[in-house]
Amino acid sequence: MDIKTSMAALQVTGAQHAQPGAVAPDAPASAAKEFEAMFLTQMVDEMLKQVDIGEFGGGQAEETWRYFLAEAFGREIVEQGGAGIAPSLRSALAAYAQSGTTEQGS
Repeated sequence: MDIKTSMAALQVTGAQHAQPGAVAPDAPASAAKEFEAMFLTQMVDEMLKQVDIGEFGGGQAEETWRYFLAEAFGREIVEQGGAGIAPSLRSALAAYAQSGTTEQGS
């Protein structure tokens, strides 16, 4: 498991409450925002890899800190309105949940 996967797992499990079986009322919206933040983090990280920072960069430390910077950018983009991914995911999750309740009622 690499550092990026570990960080994502910690963020998800750290945000959960210790109530087994309980689902938060805003779980779909929260999951959609988390997904958008993770997606944007990956996009920003790829963009930052293309930036030439001169003679001061390089090595494992740069890669680690670059990811933290990309994560901060990704979260900030989401907090300022995002890229439109979260609303699309929320509507898709709502449609999926609605189709599940419709099929169970049949």
